[in-house]
Amino acid sequence: MAYYTCLLLDADNTLLDFDAAERLALTDTLIRYELPHDEQALETYHRVNRQLWDRLAKGELNKNKLFAIRFGQYLKACGLPDNGKGREMNDYYEEQLSTHADVLPGALNALYELAEVATLAIVSNGAYSVQKPRIEASGVMPFIDGVYISEKVGASKPNPKIFDAALRDLGVTNRSRVLVVGDDLLADIRGGLNAGLDTCWVNFSNVENETGVEPKYTVDSFEALFRLVMEPEELENVGVRNRRHMND
Repeated sequence: MAYYTCLLLDADNTLLDFDAAERLALTDTLIRYELPHDEQALETYHRVNRQLWDRLAKGELNKNKLFAIRFGQYLKACGLPDNGKGREMNDYYEEQLSTHADVLPGALNALYELAEVATLAIVSNGAYSVQKPRIEASGVMPFIDGVYISEKVGASKPNPKIFDAALRDLGVTNRSRVLVVGDDLLADIRGGLNAGLDTCWVNFSNVENETGVEPKYTVDSFEALFRLVMEPEELENVGVRNRRHMND
């Protein structure tokens, strides 16, 4: 039996390539509103957006507020007038974002292998109207036993209620064999810790942890995640293509 028999996985930048989706959706939005869309503009947006999501994780604002002020703050940071278009721009951006469902390299193969030994579920803070179509179009669903998006659950990471709701729905009672896996220290990892669960920080870019939030594990590849989840005899079967999903 695997060391962990249930994985609660973040979506963006854990399974889905959010950085690529963000870049494409933002570029489309800035072009539509006849605004600069060079590298500096993209970096400024990324910085403003990251600060707002960190504030959400700290409980300093809710998601509706974030969406209402995000592009207004971005335009201000660029020294551009809002002209009352901030919320309209956000809605257009979210619409574009929902159409980009690229997965990270190796993610589908990783899910194939992990689904052989564990229950897999996605737990996401993203907007439901964006995340639902992206997740469904990404190709991950054959391996996923449940999808829990904060708007539908009624709680956002790092609130432990979103993890508790997922485990109840999945029928998982042995919390010692549950692993929370995600790239966001303030949301995913702190949320897992708040729920009393083991945590694994996905650090594919090898960035420095400056948050003070300490995960139980850190991995820089899906292969490293296999070694945390699987026992030696299960690791020996990685790559074998005649198991459960071949017979479904």
